[in-house]
Amino acid sequence: MTRQGNARWTASSIGDQSGRTAVITGANTGIGFEVAKALAERGATVVLAARDQAKAQRAAARIVQTAPKAKVSTVPLDLTSLASVRRAAGEISAQHPRLDLLVNNAGVMMTPYGRTDDGFELQLGTNHLGHFALTGLLLDRLAPVPGSRVVTVSSLAHRQGRIDVADLHFEQRRYNPRAAYGQSKLANLLFTYELQRRLAASGALTIAVAVEPGVVPTDLPRYAGRASRLIVRLLTSVAGQPNAAMGALATLRAATDPQVRGGEYYAPDRLAGWRGYPVRSQTSEGARDIEAQRLLWAESERLTGVRYTSTELTSGDGPQTTHR
Repeated sequence: MTRQGNARWTASSIGDQSGRTAVITGANTGIGFEVAKALAERGATVVLAARDQAKAQRAAARIVQTAPKAKVSTVPLDLTSLASVRRAAGEISAQHPRLDLLVNNAGVMMTPYGRTDDGFELQLGTNHLGHFALTGLLLDRLAPVPGSRVVTVSSLAHRQGRIDVADLHFEQRRYNPRAAYGQSKLANLLFTYELQRRLAASGALTIAVAVEPGVVPTDLPRYAGRASRLIVRLLTSVAGQPNAAMGALATLRAATDPQVRGGEYYAPDRLAGWRGYPVRSQTSEGARDIEAQRLLWAESERLTGVRYTSTELTSGDGPQTTHR
């Protein structure tokens, strides 16, 4: 863990966000809601992208209650459906000709074995492939914008994650919820590093950053078994972040701190990333494997039908897409 002086980065460190437009997935609850709320309170136009529109609209109303001048809207987004991802990207692009920030926050954790609408293993499909497609489809709105960022939320679980590009969907190996979650969170980081390399090579004005929020009391483990939920709850109460607002700080720093650079990773500064205030940190060696980054990228393009090209990164013509 890298400490950066004695000053703590807190919500009070966030500067004026007026003029910025941010899209946040899974913003109806937990960390996503706290990120959306903090940005909206400081003047950003915020789009809450979530599957449950009733919850998203209630979340938007809660934000407006605390910040009456906040500019908040919602868009339906189901990351388990590429058709929904495309519809959401189209709606966002139609309403916002430029984007300053995309926060890939939504996710599921340790679910029973399942498949997305497109046949992907549920955790990889939701946590990585849905966001991979959404980012590619919105990149033409981000790439020309000075200071724009793609922030992807990973997890400490990436350190135990292993990527098997030949068997991403557990068709040849026995399914294990923890292994699948770790794989998906490692995929978030492999994606961030490869995206940053491509953005930099193309001359795009966007940077890609990843974060670890710490162990946070949210409803993320709701799909895990009862024993796993109890363990997570106990560990969180003893050593985790006190609340979702604290867990949102790493994402907020990656999204707003002028000192942040592409390819960086921010995590809490205490207990090996379990809790604390966000600092620049280091991911696992596996996450920095360039060959794994490239292999996963190629397979993600093949699976989603969303191809990022150097042309669209520089010209803003949009990614090439094919339908599976």
